[in-house]
Amino acid sequence: MAAAAVVAPQAEASESWYLALLGFAEHFRTSSPPKIRLCVHCLQAVFQFKPPQRIEARTHLQLGSVLYHHTKNSDLARQHLEKAWLISQQIPQFEDVKFEAASLLSELYCQENSVDAAKPLLRKAIQISQQTPYWHCRLLFQLAQLHTLEKDLVSACDLLGVGAEYARVVGSEYTRALFLLSKGMLLLMERKLQEVHPLLTLCGQIVENWQGNPIQKESLRVFFLVLQVTHYLDAGQVKSVKPCLKQLQQCIQTISTLHDDEILPSNSADLFHWLPKEHMCVLVYLVTVMHSMQAGYLEKAQKYTDKALMQLEKLKMLDSSPILSSFQVILLEHIIMCRLVTGHKATALQEISQVCQLCQQSPRLFSNHAAQLHTLLGLYCISVNCMDNAEAQFTTALRLTTHQELWTFIVTNLASVYIREGNRHQELYSLLERINPDHNFPVSSHCLRAAAFYIRGLFSFFQGRYNEAKRFLRETLKMSNAEDLNRLTACSLVLLGHIFYVLGNHRESNNMVVPAMQLASKIPDMSVQLWSSALLRDLSKACGNTIDAHEAAQMHQNFSQQLLQDHIEACSLPEHNLTTWTDGSPPVQFQAQNGPTTSLASLL
Repeated sequence: MAAAAVVAPQAEASESWYLALLGFAEHFRTSSPPKIRLCVHCLQAVFQFKPPQRIEARTHLQLGSVLYHHTKNSDLARQHLEKAWLISQQIPQFEDVKFEAASLLSELYCQENSVDAAKPLLRKAIQISQQTPYWHCRLLFQLAQLHTLEKDLVSACDLLGVGAEYARVVGSEYTRALFLLSKGMLLLMERKLQEVHPLLTLCGQIVENWQGNPIQKESLRVFFLVLQVTHYLDAGQVKSVKPCLKQLQQCIQTISTLHDDEILPSNSADLFHWLPKEHMCVLVYLVTVMHSMQAGYLEKAQKYTDKALMQLEKLKMLDSSPILSSFQVILLEHIIMCRLVTGHKATALQEISQVCQLCQQSPRLFSNHAAQLHTLLGLYCISVNCMDNAEAQFTTALRLTTHQELWTFIVTNLASVYIREGNRHQELYSLLERINPDHNFPVSSHCLRAAAFYIRGLFSFFQGRYNEAKRFLRETLKMSNAEDLNRLTACSLVLLGHIFYVLGNHRESNNMVVPAMQLASKIPDMSVQLWSSALLRDLSKACGNTIDAHEAAQMHQNFSQQLLQDHIEACSLPEHNLTTWTDGSPPVQFQAQNGPTTSLASLL
């Protein structure tokens, strides 16, 4: 019962029986292991003495809290919390019991999927708590969070705006910044970018001007910079974000050296913190991984993912906070994409299975990440040339998402499946029209728009329209170079090199393929290295360079063997059965099967 320890205020300490029962209850609660049944018996015994209302209400709150946090008896917990809420409203100046009962009771209602009971309860508590700044702010945050979980971001933003104005009136610039930054986060989720810019500007001014607890100040700065970095990454601006990311990394280093100040703020409205230091550290690792992934620095992404996952494992041993599982899933989603690019499909598939297992433990986590899971499976299916399964996975993912950036990413990859299949012209034309980078592109992401130009170029190449393909690919290169999108640059260079080879322009082809190979080696991107080495072999042969042709052929053979070995290993794993899952919750277990007969032709 960490949220409401069994202690008695001085005003209620006059009854010796009450003190004795509370002492026993606390002893049993803090025993190792806790003796919750005996703790509950001691608290229930308080009612035998026909206590005054204040003691009665507080005891109902303590019992409800113990039962809620330490048992599965939610019915009895709810009964005690409802009594605490009812009785405490009749007692003047009894704010802590009254509002803690309301807060815990609404949590319990949400856990029981009774959101319609939680919302009016919180609204009433907010209405009557205006003279108690700490509780008024805490209840506003809680109701905003409830609306966010229901995906009613408009109502959540309105509440956070109310909270920011209230915090300003009661003189808490720190909590005002927390409310505004939380609102900024939701506006980013809603893609209301015109509202985000002035809000973040205001937040930046408040954070810099606020003079208070150094840890609180730095945590506000971390929150602010995380939003800025995320905003840039959502826009696909990998190069532009670097100064902000560097500031964020310096900020988390500063905060890790600061000691927690035990002195409580003089303004009770300041009694909040955004995240524990350890959680912030994982979050900074996470956004660094996101940046490295977009930029094509895959070894760096893997290094930071390993560090973050190691820290997460330690934290999860002591902390059951749901946000840690969310961090873990997002990290795994990014590292899975890295593995697929670097030619480690078997490891990627096992990590997809790990994400499934994490999502099985939390319906909310699965609801938030189901589309991403099917997208990852679609990417895996492409990597093992199971195009029918890839199409099914991407189609499922499209059905499950309303997120425009993810939708565009999925459609771009589905278009690549149709291009490779070569006989789906009607569906392909329809898809390409929906992600036309020259006209009404659905999102503002620089990275996704550059990728859409690449897909157009790939389609034109397969249709033999080489001049058109070159135009699209040069546009991709221009956009990729502007924001250091290394993977797209490598893919565009090798495809341009292939086009020039087909056209018989060997010198120009070589000028494209050599830097493509160098960049692909740096990433490292196994598919582009395989493709580049095949082109270098053929170019050297065509130019009569026997030694270079032999070296390139040997290189190509090595890449082929590595990819083939990994391909066979991945397809023989029992987790490969996930490629057929397109409906409902993730499968609990997998039956081993022989891998399908596939070819590596799509990689050549």
